[in-house]
Amino acid sequence: MSVTWEDLGWERLAEGVGRCRLPGWDCTAGLVVGSGTALLVEAGSSLAEGARLKTAVRELTGHDVTHLALTHPHFDHVLGAGAFAGAQTYAAVGMDAVLAHEAGELRHDAITQGLPVAEADEAVATLPVPLHPVSGELTLDLGGGCQVLLANVGPGHTAHDLAVLVPGSPEVVFCGDLVEESGEPQAGPDAVPARWPAALDRLLALGGEDALYVPGHGAVVDADFVRRQRDALATRFGVS
Repeated sequence: MSVTWEDLGWERLAEGVGRCRLPGWDCTAGLVVGSGTALLVEAGSSLAEGARLKTAVRELTGHDVTHLALTHPHFDHVLGAGAFAGAQTYAAVGMDAVLAHEAGELRHDAITQGLPVAEADEAVATLPVPLHPVSGELTLDLGGGCQVLLANVGPGHTAHDLAVLVPGSPEVVFCGDLVEESGEPQAGPDAVPARWPAALDRLLALGGEDALYVPGHGAVVDADFVRRQRDALATRFGVS
């Protein structure tokens, strides 16, 4: 009997599209399955978490992750990337420099938030630099009629925010931490608050009214939720 999304604790969102909420920091990881391909959205917070995601993808699809999209350079989303050697890795333009030159900050943030020092060191030592920077929009053909749009919609939550749009019925938009449902959106020192509402406007334009919007943390939301969060951020940061 084949393994289902639900068997592995994943939430199926559309045909060939699903996500799971990772323990610890409640970070969402997404999966889009093509023909002999698998696009994973986010890599997890450590090599061990990345390895668990890799195993789950293999059980669901019968093969390894072929494509990896990283929505922004925060430790809970990227430090598992070393588990996916051989996958084509995508991120917003400029994120390669962050991973190459600011790995120490990622390590510090991870340890401060509770990741054991040994795990943080291991993850940083194997952290790959994305080989495919996205400066505007890029369409990935995953085969079998499955195409996915990668869109550099930021800055906002960070200077390097990438969204992943999966066309279909319904359309699914992986938002990264531009949208958060389980708590107030976090604006750290690398946020660009003045541009954040505009980034959410671009998300809404991409997905439309009927899409499922998958936040970086929390439950799947609709366009109305994203619009309300956009307005709340505009008020919070004093921008239109």
